[in-house]
Amino acid sequence: MASPNEIKKGTVLNRNGELWIVVEFQRVSPGKGSSFVRTRLKNLKTGKVKEENLKASESVDFENVLYKKMQYLFNDGNLYTFMDNASYEQVSMAKGEIEDAVPYLKEGLDVTIVMHEGVALTVDLPQKIQYTVSYTEPAVKGDTASGNVSKDAKMDNGLMVRVPVFINEGEEIVVNTETSAYVERVSK
Repeated sequence: MASPNEIKKGTVLNRNGELWIVVEFQRVSPGKGSSFVRTRLKNLKTGKVKEENLKASESVDFENVLYKKMQYLFNDGNLYTFMDNASYEQVSMAKGEIEDAVPYLKEGLDVTIVMHEGVALTVDLPQKIQYTVSYTEPAVKGDTASGNVSKDAKMDNGLMVRVPVFINEGEEIVVNTETSAYVERVSK
């Protein structure tokens, strides 16, 4: 048993026999009353998300999980396969288990797999991933005068991102996986 004050992003909690991962948390110390931790939890089996306030005085069960660096290999329609580069061990996960991560996956991407008792639970993506723009409309002279300073672009893995008008096909950009937003152009 541990205190809610020890919670961090990515911590796995055992709540009534189910495993929940902390997606967001905030420590709150109101002027009156006792402090608490406001959490946003995601069920690792169902994907359901809930918000829960945990009083500092109560105790929570942290679940021991293993974080393994793995590389995304391929998908066969429903199963997504990852490989440990050290041991060459492979794990496969169903699309429903990692639905939030699927749009960002591309072959060769290094990710962190959360494992519990030998079973892969979820995929933890890097915060920023580099992609190549495979299609975007060319910029039209005068677009910026009307205030329209971004356009849609399709990445090499099919992900759609809003990018500035100066981005062209074939250029490399960085995308934030938490917000699906353009971050920067990669200089060569």
